[in-house]
Amino acid sequence: QVQLVESGGGLVQPGGSLRLSCAASGLTLDDYAIGWFRQVPGKEREGVSYISSTYGGTHYIDSVKGRFTISRDNAKNTVYLQMNSLKPEDTAVYYCAADPSGIGTTIATPYEYWGQGTQVTVSA
Repeated sequence: QVQLVESGGGLVQPGGSLRLSCAASGLTLDDYAIGWFRQVPGKEREGVSYISSTYGGTHYIDSVKGRFTISRDNAKNTVYLQMNSLKPEDTAVYYCAADPSGIGTTIATPYEYWGQGTQVTVSA
């Protein structure tokens, strides 16, 4: 049974940092592209970043570039999203997802497995 479990969310002040974790069971994350998405109530899910297994590269949307960093720890079968200089507009439920093509994209459609999400709230 495949399971992705996010953790590390919480309440943080503007300018603060959080590190989200996406731990997998039932699959080897290194065989998949892993994406981080976020969703605010009433809005569509937004792809934030991904790490490709095909070419090993990473991608970020412009609004988080320079502030967020995605990384893998293959020994722990875990992918991380380090979020620095957080802003109130980063507030959302954050999800990780696994794309079996290995390529990665910020579009949700190719992702086959999803976690349950973790809430990130940035507020003073």
